Amino acid sequence: MKRYNIFYFIGQAFAGLWRNGVMSFASVAVLMSCLVVIGGFSLIVKNIDLNLEQFGNLNEIVVFCNTEATEEEIVAVGEQIGKLDNIASIRRITKAEGLAQMKAEYDVYDDVSEENNPLPDSYEITYVDTEKVGELDYQLHQIEGITKVNNRLDLATSIESVKSGVMLIFVWFLAILSVVSVFIIINTIKLSVFARRHEISIMRYVGATSWFITLPFIFEGIIIGLFSSVIAYFAEWYIYSYIETMVMADLQMISILTFAEIKNTVLFGFMGLGVVAGIIGSSISLSKYLKS
Repeated sequence: MKRYNIFYFIGQAFAGLWRNGVMSFASVAVLMSCLVVIGGFSLIVKNIDLNLEQFGNLNEIVVFCNTEATEEEIVAVGEQIGKLDNIASIRRITKAEGLAQMKAEYDVYDDVSEENNPLPDSYEITYVDTEKVGELDYQLHQIEGITKVNNRLDLATSIESVKSGVMLIFVWFLAILSVVSVFIIINTIKLSVFARRHEISIMRYVGATSWFITLPFIFEGIIIGLFSSVIAYFAEWYIYSYIETMVMADLQMISILTFAEIKNTVLFGFMGLGVVAGIIGSSISLSKYLKS
């Protein structure tokens, strides 16, 4: 008997998968589907994070000064803001800086000159404690010379709620799909073990080691995982590329990662999950059917 020959074990694994072709195909199809769904939710979460960053610093309040205010009055407003509690930082944006920023972002401001600049001076304020934002907002409204206060707390809360909801759904899907995938693989390996039960008995009788008997089944799980991950990768590539094209064409206000930026992470992530699921499925099946 040729012990511990890697090609022997791989050959036995392929033979076992071929003998149980229907269940092997079902295992690959189910695990591939699970990986595509898991990858899809992961990419949704990643793109939510990306768009969250596009909003800038969400623990930020922007206050606008009176357009008729003098330089001394604007400076005085900044000094009063600086004396308030819960202030992490404060930065003044002049009318000229605001106009330059608007011109860089919107074509409609291209014809606006310094002389007819309608924008007021403003201050960007970042705060420390989210729970005290309401009090800070009230204090800012009381400062003479401030005409408007933009508070992004509601936006930040809404986005975090959406993100938390998606993450919760993702975790549940991950758990359920992982159990389904492992269950299908377990049944595939069970059939392979059952079909080879007489051969296994003979190998034990002649003194074959446990590893010699079990490695082909472990390799079956690994092969199922690798096949599933590769197919899932190309399926995810096609689906994501289609969505990416649609978003870039019709929803320019939404940012989306290109698949080229994440393809390596997706491929190796799928391969890792697929192989782990295959090994777990094989191990559970073998532990039950090869004890005696």
